[in-house]
Amino acid sequence: MKELVVLSGKGGTGKTSIVASFASMADRPVVADCDVDAADLHLVLSHTLASTAQFCGAKCAVLDPSACSGCGRCEETCRFDAITMKETGKQPRPEIDPIACEGCGACTHTCPFGALRLEEVPTGDWFISESRVGPLVHARLAAGQEASGRLVTLVRTRAQAIAKREKRGLVLIDGPPGIGCPVIASMTGADLAFVVAEPTVAGLHDLDRVIELASRLNVPVSAAINKWDVSPDTSNRIEQLCCRHSVPVLGKVPYDEDVTAAQIAGLPVVDYSRGRASRAIEDLWSKLQKDLVS
Repeated sequence: MKELVVLSGKGGTGKTSIVASFASMADRPVVADCDVDAADLHLVLSHTLASTAQFCGAKCAVLDPSACSGCGRCEETCRFDAITMKETGKQPRPEIDPIACEGCGACTHTCPFGALRLEEVPTGDWFISESRVGPLVHARLAAGQEASGRLVTLVRTRAQAIAKREKRGLVLIDGPPGIGCPVIASMTGADLAFVVAEPTVAGLHDLDRVIELASRLNVPVSAAINKWDVSPDTSNRIEQLCCRHSVPVLGKVPYDEDVTAAQIAGLPVVDYSRGRASRAIEDLWSKLQKDLVS
């Protein structure tokens, strides 16, 4: 089993559109959408939801009123101002703001009566779907929630398990943007990282960062430039950057309005037309397959 993670450094480079086309051309893949903050790969891969489960990625302090003496030590301890003593009946009681609570547990240690405990709280959902290309594992992190790296790891391990169980040879990962915990969780241990860059100053800058991250994680990297003809000068700078890092540029995808039309139709562009972008992506996939085998 091989793992190919497709990254971008910067968001909005067209990475997911290219992943959808790769998935359509791959032989029996398992697809994992690890961009859990804004998962949208399912929008262009017709799918039927097979299972869903909650993800608990955070903890929150919970009060046992029967054990509370109203001493207020928990309020004094909480550095996040998540606990406020309120007058309720005969004695004050702590009121816990679940949004402000960081789940650090300090209050549970300082309460002399054991009236506080930590409980896991749901922070998102993860799904397994049957898509037009095979199994699709994806997730949705709730707005403002943390632990996205843990949710990415969950999505990835479930995709790996399906691939092993069904003897599928490829886990294709649509990675998140940036270089933070979700990207590290998507990339660590992968067989190949493929970076989709766009010819902008931000695209150039973030490409440099994600290549450095891959180097630190000892993951081989190759790249491509999407919409390269929008700014040929910046595309040349991207190729020069890749050359300095010894990162092969496998190809350049031209701007093509068929990509947007395919998204509106809910299809990968390679299944929508035989236009310039489709042919360039097909060539990329052919080269990537050789890299995965070698």
